[in-house]
Amino acid sequence: MSAIAFELDEEIRQVRDGIIAFAKSEVMPRHDANRDLFDDARRKFDENGRLSKPVRDLIREIRMASAEAGYYHMCVPEHLGGGGFGMQAYYACWQALFHTCGPHNWMMLYALSHWAFGPSRLLEKVTDKAREEFMPDLMSGEKSMCFALSEPGAGSDATMIKTRAVKTDGGWKIDGRKIWISNAPIADYSVIFAVTDPNLAVQKKGGISAFIVPTDAPGFEMQRVVKLFGHIGGDEAELRFEDLHVEDWQLVGELNNGFSAALYGVSLGRIYNSARAVGLGRWSVELALEYAKTREAFGKTISEYQGVSFPLAEAATELHAAHLMGLNSTKLLDQGHPAIKELSMTKAYSVQIGLKAIDRAMQAHGAMGLTNEVGLAEAWQYLRIINIADGSNEILTKTIAQRLLKGDVDL
Repeated sequence: MSAIAFELDEEIRQVRDGIIAFAKSEVMPRHDANRDLFDDARRKFDENGRLSKPVRDLIREIRMASAEAGYYHMCVPEHLGGGGFGMQAYYACWQALFHTCGPHNWMMLYALSHWAFGPSRLLEKVTDKAREEFMPDLMSGEKSMCFALSEPGAGSDATMIKTRAVKTDGGWKIDGRKIWISNAPIADYSVIFAVTDPNLAVQKKGGISAFIVPTDAPGFEMQRVVKLFGHIGGDEAELRFEDLHVEDWQLVGELNNGFSAALYGVSLGRIYNSARAVGLGRWSVELALEYAKTREAFGKTISEYQGVSFPLAEAATELHAAHLMGLNSTKLLDQGHPAIKELSMTKAYSVQIGLKAIDRAMQAHGAMGLTNEVGLAEAWQYLRIINIADGSNEILTKTIAQRLLKGDVDL
């Protein structure tokens, strides 16, 4: 029985069920066969902190197998060769993948094209030459990309970026730095956001443009992998551009209007992270419930103690609310509504209650909840990160308040 009173569209249900079947047949078996590789950090990462070549090869296999099956680029516009599915399908599939796979089967991240790692509507306005040059390998899953927006001095306020693109004969020269760029350590291409008109940028009237660039281009340097939570490797990087030459055809979208593409990408990130929080939250609560029904203390299963069962019940209640918020806000987006307030509410609420749900599941497990083998600590780290990524909770709350004060009070 479903807890949701209304059905998703039949097409969305079919593609959601299909990608879960793909994860079970293609992703999980690869994890099972390579647990020793993934569990040994010195084999999982190379000496520079990047994912090692064997791991990168497995990720590429997942991307390409999913593309062949028709799932990887399902939300890419049809005129680019994708399936043309919208925001609700994107949300529903990511939520189901995280719920089903949990943190241990993390390569499911590559079963569906993540907006910042692969093809999406973000690349809808690339030039014809860029489409010929870059899109085939991105669509097939052979290669991946990264989304280079954040900078050391420009995180939540992306209008403060300092990276500059100066016009040259037939192209542009880019100089600057980026940080917290996900997938950058292994990406083949990068969408770089740079100031192309300082006067417009200062007035916050545009002046920012986006360019797609191969990561092996002269002047493009991955300075370091940014390591988190004491890990020896990671998926975030700091980038530096020095005299990086790009040609006019590498422009993504309209000149001086790249910030609209950046905002669109961030919106996709908020949908993805909301789905991630609900999916991992559901996975953790279900894991804790099963554990509580078998673990005994003082002659009873711990599920019989309200101190264990009530926090899990509260977490389930909050996750249900977040799930409904995600389905509603993405439906609004598919109907053509901006849903600025609703998506901000969804992301801020989902990531907070998802993190809380995992913490309660860890508490229910006792010391076992802290172990690597259970996976709750890994899930907790994921959700702690996304309480900051793609708009911190504080920034989103500010956006919600601004919308309310402007009269957008429908709830």
